[in-house]
Amino acid sequence: MKTENTKESVRLPGPDHPISIERNPARVVVSVASRVVADSRNALTLREATYPPVQYIPAEDVDFSLLEQTDRVTYCPYKGDCNHYSIPAGGRKSVNAVWKYENPFPAVSLIRGHVAFYPERVDEIAEQFPDVKKDWTNWIPRP
Repeated sequence: MKTENTKESVRLPGPDHPISIERNPARVVVSVASRVVADSRNALTLREATYPPVQYIPAEDVDFSLLEQTDRVTYCPYKGDCNHYSIPAGGRKSVNAVWKYENPFPAVSLIRGHVAFYPERVDEIAEQFPDVKKDWTNWIPRP
């Protein structure tokens, strides 16, 4: 629920608009134009109301040399102000393909330091689940 450059009152998630955030056990890899833009084993999955789940990837797992910050700033009454980035290698399709909440509201503070990608503006957001028989260490919870 984002609105362009119009600040509304702060809203809290609740029964009418639930938001949950949990660690994704999969490795999440984002690619554009045959380049890996993000590769993380520590992604968070944010589920909000009836929207599709969104993968939030820690900034340290994103290759910011492939991104270019834009002037676009949006506002979500549940999350706060949001900055956007383009991925020049992806051409017109990847303009404003990435977003980041620098100072998200307390209810969603777990996404601080993470970025997310619009699926239609990148080539792929792949969730690679480990083969438990071969790679069982990925299922051990991390602090």
